[in-house]
Amino acid sequence: MKRSLPKTLTGWKNIFLFLCGIFAILIGIILIWLANIKIPSIDSIQQAQVTQSTKIYDRTGKIVLYDIFQDKKRTVIPFENISPYIKQATLSIEDRNFYTHGAVVFTSILRSLLVNITSLSFSQGGSTITQQVVKNTLLTNDKSPVRKLKELILSFKLEKAETKDQIFNTYLNAIPYGGSNYGVEEASEAYFGISASDVDIAQAAYLASMPQAPSYYSPYGTHKADLDARKNVVLKEMLNNGYITQDQYTQAQKETVSFLPKTDAGIKAPHFVTYVMNYLQQKYGDDVLQNGGLKVITTLDYDMEQKAEAVALQYATSNEKNFNGSNDAFVAIDPKTGQILTMVGSRNFFDTEIDGQFNVATSHRQPGSAFKPFVYAEAYIKGYTPDTVLFDVPTQFQTTCAVDNFTSENGCYAPVNYDDNFRGPMTTRDALAQSINVPSVKLMYLAGVQDSIDLAESMGITSLGNPNQYGLTLVLGGGEVSLLDMTSAYGVFADDGVRNPYTSILEIDDAQGNILEQYAPKSDQVLDPQVSREITDVLSDNVARTPLYGANSGLYFPGRDVAAKTGTTNDYRDAWVIGYTPDLVVGTWAGNNDNTPMAHKVSGLIVVPMWRAFMDQIVSKYPTTDTFTKPQDTNSYDLKPVLRGKWQGGISNITQSQTADPNMPYNSIQETLTGGVHSILYWVNKDDPRGPQPADPNQDPQFKYWEYGVRAWATAHGYN
Repeated sequence: MKRSLPKTLTGWKNIFLFLCGIFAILIGIILIWLANIKIPSIDSIQQAQVTQSTKIYDRTGKIVLYDIFQDKKRTVIPFENISPYIKQATLSIEDRNFYTHGAVVFTSILRSLLVNITSLSFSQGGSTITQQVVKNTLLTNDKSPVRKLKELILSFKLEKAETKDQIFNTYLNAIPYGGSNYGVEEASEAYFGISASDVDIAQAAYLASMPQAPSYYSPYGTHKADLDARKNVVLKEMLNNGYITQDQYTQAQKETVSFLPKTDAGIKAPHFVTYVMNYLQQKYGDDVLQNGGLKVITTLDYDMEQKAEAVALQYATSNEKNFNGSNDAFVAIDPKTGQILTMVGSRNFFDTEIDGQFNVATSHRQPGSAFKPFVYAEAYIKGYTPDTVLFDVPTQFQTTCAVDNFTSENGCYAPVNYDDNFRGPMTTRDALAQSINVPSVKLMYLAGVQDSIDLAESMGITSLGNPNQYGLTLVLGGGEVSLLDMTSAYGVFADDGVRNPYTSILEIDDAQGNILEQYAPKSDQVLDPQVSREITDVLSDNVARTPLYGANSGLYFPGRDVAAKTGTTNDYRDAWVIGYTPDLVVGTWAGNNDNTPMAHKVSGLIVVPMWRAFMDQIVSKYPTTDTFTKPQDTNSYDLKPVLRGKWQGGISNITQSQTADPNMPYNSIQETLTGGVHSILYWVNKDDPRGPQPADPNQDPQFKYWEYGVRAWATAHGYN
């Protein structure tokens, strides 16, 4: 009698058979798929595919600013003519076991896959030199599984067809080293002016550092420090692998390697193009930038750029002779869109004497008084007004020092004005328009350091950081900012408080014409329109600034709405002017790249003439019917006298009959002020200026310091 299997075992058997059937079907599908994959012939390995050129255009899409491969240069040299240091450095950083492993190292692939999955960065490659040769010469640069499979198959075929030396030679003669330089011979000639056979250890380490990201690690870009650091990593790996001795390692680390000047003669707007290329590299990666065939339409107005470059060269040459200022920079932005129209980072990109390839427009420098409008804006937000009166008198701000100590020594702080004069009571309008320091420092205290930094950051200033490192000196330009950020932030004033982040891109298309990126407005109301209009009204008030600049200065445009603010650092290392119309913001900087001081002249003499020369050319080209919107008149007898320009007292006496008529305008009424002459802290709580008068002003730690200077002035001028 036969025994039947239990039902449970029969069920598992059926499931097993079913899964085996599914597996067999999948294997069949995979085999059919593999059989139909078209794999390039290994015979074509020496004929590298033609790289599709990435082109960068101006805003019209017609003027090519730079074709990354317009002058692609590659000189193939025999393997024995390549310096052994180049081979050793490259192996150390790229594939140190190249000569001992096979075509593919699966453990490296698995490790990179694990890193990519856990970090979600997908930046690890795990490719051998053989795989890189296949990828760069026979295949496209997409990341699909099919392409990766082809790469693996071709790598095994290549290692059967050629020796390791032949594969390595192809690699060293084909890889990109930045710009139009392909292969070690072109790179050695371009960077050092020597053949690849004569490269020393330090130079070889630099060359080996570049192929991972040629644009990012360019010696001419903004990441030179990162290139230096990677060079040292290469040297360390060469030491660890036994290629060099400890003495050679130490000497190579200390060696100062000089790079020849960049000679991209076909490049237009080079500082701007370099800025765009850095953006492309960071967002899309070096493979796409180098080989993706991108069409990049930028925001640059090339006609405006040419004018700025010509003015920069003319005036920097003159300033070097007259003021010891060898360099300058320009940035122009459309405040309504944030689009960068012009970026000139030096007087001449190819001038090695001033390190012309360094982009001052994106570097951090002290802005001097050009930073003041952000502090004044924060004060106006809190309830102070352009007519608020502050006393320009000797004042000690450090509360651990004596009230009558008017020095800035031994931890004390008593700033002076640019001309060492004090003007007594003055409105914040006049103080800002004439760039008077003492009232500005007082307003910094009233506005608050942290709140002023927060406002500046919301408007586009991103580099200020911890407020504790500045204190009240922030209003005089104690922080470090870039010309690009400052110009963009002033655009908020130009556009009624609306922030439009700066951008350099209108559209990016891939090689197939697909749009990868396209400009889209990102407007944000970051400042009350009334406050923005108040700042603009002050900065365009020619009467208010006349005592400093004169009635017909370079900042004044008869019949045209133009607002402007200058800035000069205390040590005369930086001179600024940033000005704007309703539809254009132009920032200009002058100084020296090495941060040495210029002649002791205010920015009105050093930088305003070049700013004006540029503005004269472009305001006529870009006419506008737009005018600045005037701020609402908020003067009212409801305001404390000190907030509406009255300093002779803080108590207002007017008759009821005079205020009963609603048609009676402000200032048409006879008003009597009593209460004596005091600093503003006597009349207002700094955090609530429109609220009740302080019951005890002495509770404010600054009160007795401000009051001391005001009382001394009042006594000297006959006021009780």
